[in-house]
Amino acid sequence: MLPLQCFMQRVSKQPKAAYLHQPVNGEWTTYSYSDVASMARKVATGLIERGCEKGDRISLISKNCAEWLIADLGIMMAGMVSVPIYPNAGVATIEHVVGHSQAKAIFIGKLDDYTAVDEALGECDRVTFGGYAKEGVDTLTDWFSRFAELQEPVMPLPDDLWTVVYTSGSTGVPKGVGLTYSNIRASSQELLSDNCDVEGRHRVLSYLPLAHVAERAAVEIGSIYADVEVFFNESLETFVSDLQYAKVTQFVSVPRLWAKFQAQVLAQIDYDTLEGLLQSDDGSTVSAAIRDKLGLGHCKIFVSGTAPIAPALLAWYSRIGIEIVEGWGMTETSGVGAANIPFDPSRLGTIGIPVNGLEIKLSEAGEMLIRGDSVFSSYYKSPEATAESFEDGWFRTGDKAEVSTEGVWRIIGRVKEQFKTAKGKYVSPVPIESLVSACPLIEQVCVTGSGQPQPYALVVLAQGVSASNEDVEAELDRLLEDVNAGLESHEQLSGVLVVQDEWSILNEMLTPTMKLKRSNIESAYSRFSDSVRGVRWADSVVA
Repeated sequence: MLPLQCFMQRVSKQPKAAYLHQPVNGEWTTYSYSDVASMARKVATGLIERGCEKGDRISLISKNCAEWLIADLGIMMAGMVSVPIYPNAGVATIEHVVGHSQAKAIFIGKLDDYTAVDEALGECDRVTFGGYAKEGVDTLTDWFSRFAELQEPVMPLPDDLWTVVYTSGSTGVPKGVGLTYSNIRASSQELLSDNCDVEGRHRVLSYLPLAHVAERAAVEIGSIYADVEVFFNESLETFVSDLQYAKVTQFVSVPRLWAKFQAQVLAQIDYDTLEGLLQSDDGSTVSAAIRDKLGLGHCKIFVSGTAPIAPALLAWYSRIGIEIVEGWGMTETSGVGAANIPFDPSRLGTIGIPVNGLEIKLSEAGEMLIRGDSVFSSYYKSPEATAESFEDGWFRTGDKAEVSTEGVWRIIGRVKEQFKTAKGKYVSPVPIESLVSACPLIEQVCVTGSGQPQPYALVVLAQGVSASNEDVEAELDRLLEDVNAGLESHEQLSGVLVVQDEWSILNEMLTPTMKLKRSNIESAYSRFSDSVRGVRWADSVVA
């Protein structure tokens, strides 16, 4: 059954069941399946009344909220194709996505800054929600009061185009990944088939961008298939309280946030003291208290994705009863590819095994190739890029990997991220970064050194760590020694450069999916490249 058909079945069988929970100024509003269906039907009518036709592309740009999902369901009901945009996208990205996809209309919701949207959109038809108002522009509230419900939603076929998702673009111009209803059905059902059971209904907090297909697969489409209640995060400031209110049973996050959570705990109690408590007779009580404090006291499923996570960090969480499943996927695989499911502590530091319905193999060059029902078939309006990305029906992921005799996969790095030192030796930065990031003092790390005698590490310290603390420098010296002890001679780091600027999406050091923009980071600190020996501190370079 495809997602829209499944949603309509939910509405028919359990119309009053709570589905979406939206906070506004700290007050929560709950929408039932019936409420959501009624509003989505009106969105579909509104699009048709505005002259949009089946197959037209309709864009969305907003932070996560109930209206995002309602608008998307309305797009589906009208037989149209969604084109999501990250809420922090700049003018050039918005112009490219809207122009390349030829979007007929755009829904604009909660954003921190509307300047880029106002500058980029030109004549594109707009509908707003989430507090954004513009003279002469309809709001979703207007549509809910003006339009009747669409009586006969368009029921898609498996091969119909569901969405065009533009890759976040750590290098080059974003490409539009065309995903069908069959792709996203396979992706969500692959996730569900490997999930563990929880008494009652699952509850999730939606806070990772819905423009990312993995969030849509897990939260939007996954909630439809598995009857999951979805709670939305109102703001960064309310994140923990929203998490606690939702009493989530599943929590998907990224390595950086898992590291921040650990730093919050270690800011209250030092590492050695905590380790002693965990090994005492009160260890289980201490673990439960930490999980409650983090808002994860009811959670049964923990996932990390989008980037490699340090095995030492995974092991630390395991000691407090949080067994994090590391997963891997891409936009081109509908967000899903492989995962350490069921959780196996012997697989820490790997991406586990392919999820049901997918096959993975290595090319002769060591590149990971994948095929299966959730894998896309073409880039939107880009036949040349499509042809370059497939090898005999297998999608070329661009990831270098290795596989054990038990079929367990480990990502070594990106094919294009390898760099050559002055000695002519190639270095893959990701495995080294994983070793460096195991240190609780470090929040972000980028290993670089193209054209240098040896690679070196750029690091951002965790919040609360003093840059003038001699103990910190001594700890980093020990870290450098420990890391180098396990590396080949050509991989050994010449030093660690401690930088003052936190790398973020806003300063263009990270992509919208929190991946390192290596070229930007390397360029920003290039003046230090000849002098990183031992531990060195850098001045701020970000305006």
